[in-house]
Amino acid sequence: MKAEQPAMVEIFTDGACKGNPGIGGWGAVLRCEGRTRELYGGERLTTNNRMELLAVIRALEALTRPCTVSLHTDSQYVHKGISEWIHSWKKRDWRTADKKPVKNDDLWKELDRLAKRHEIQWHWVRGHSGHEGNEHADRLANLGVRSAMEGTEGARGVERARGAPILGNG
Repeated sequence: MKAEQPAMVEIFTDGACKGNPGIGGWGAVLRCEGRTRELYGGERLTTNNRMELLAVIRALEALTRPCTVSLHTDSQYVHKGISEWIHSWKKRDWRTADKKPVKNDDLWKELDRLAKRHEIQWHWVRGHSGHEGNEHADRLANLGVRSAMEGTEGARGVERARGAPILGNG
């Protein structure tokens, strides 16, 4: 019996913040086998970098089994953090080169844990440059900001999903 190949999923993420810190939102678009799932959420007091990280985390959490992922972000912070800086941070017990605690280490640790489950190709795209997937994620992140402004939120803030799950438990 042949082992099942991991599904190929394309993910686009973005974060937004009105004030920094301020009211923030995140958005993610997941595409696989002709299906699209949209995720977005927001928090009343956060930073743009936390929203960028949370967009990626929520997208990876939505995958129900190991996948091959092509992940697109317009955040240099996320892209360089996961592909360059994280290795040194872990060696230094989550401290920067100048021995200060890594900011947002709670989210970096969660992203590191989730990323290990998948084969991920990380791509940086210029924000607001007409890249369709990034523009879609940006619109969702702004929906997250509006949701946080208008709604009541729990510990994780406001979160929404649209579209059928991309991957079943198959």
